Amino acid sequence: MLKTTLKATCLAAVLVLGTPVHAQNAAVVNGQSIPSALVDFIMAEQEKRGQAASPEMRATIRQELINQEVMKQEAVKKGLGSSPEVKYQVQMMNQAILANALREDFYKNTKLTDKEVETAYAEIAKMMGGSEFRASHILVEQEAEAKAIIDQLGKGGKFADIAKAKSKDPGSAPNGGDLDWANPNSFVPEFSQAMVGLKKGEYTKTPVKSQFGYHVILLADTRQATPPKLEEIRPQLEQKMINDKWEEYQGKLLSGAKVK
Repeated sequence: MLKTTLKATCLAAVLVLGTPVHAQNAAVVNGQSIPSALVDFIMAEQEKRGQAASPEMRATIRQELINQEVMKQEAVKKGLGSSPEVKYQVQMMNQAILANALREDFYKNTKLTDKEVETAYAEIAKMMGGSEFRASHILVEQEAEAKAIIDQLGKGGKFADIAKAKSKDPGSAPNGGDLDWANPNSFVPEFSQAMVGLKKGEYTKTPVKSQFGYHVILLADTRQATPPKLEEIRPQLEQKMINDKWEEYQGKLLSGAKVK
């Protein structure tokens, strides 16, 4: 695994940086130099991946660069560098490497203000706060099926047993229709509106239609939700905010590009 990763890193480094003549060379292959700075660069990249720097690693990198240089020179002799397939592969790798460099530069230089983070947190806290509902449901395809289930419940049928036997929701049916604790915003509007109108222990007396089919909903319990403190989620929140900024930045670049 390390050797494969190292080969890819060496190849990428050569594609981007090339192998110019340098006063301090790690090696010279048929007159073509491999600068020590290139080895240093690859060493640093390996350290970022969690590999400990060592003389053995430096020797391995040096040898891999020599191997690739020998193979490259032979490929050039054979004229392989002029084939469309090779040119396209090199072009694609250069594009990917430079695009990734832009992304890394953006993430490195994008700073968030405390006000931005606090504003974003306030929105999340608002969504996560308020009441949480523990509901169960039985999902069927036809309204008549839902009405029959409501009649069955009215005659003493057990909600969980009916859900296990008849619900079409593969995620909740094995658990008797239980959807666990959730904010109303987690559900489609039709479901949420019907659910919040119930009292503890009540079920809907008419089928609730949504894009998924027809629901019979039982409200088991409610509670007040307490959102996590800002400092508990700050790293994840900041990462999401920077990800969103990157997506916005990409969108601006794409919309501003002249594409024919």
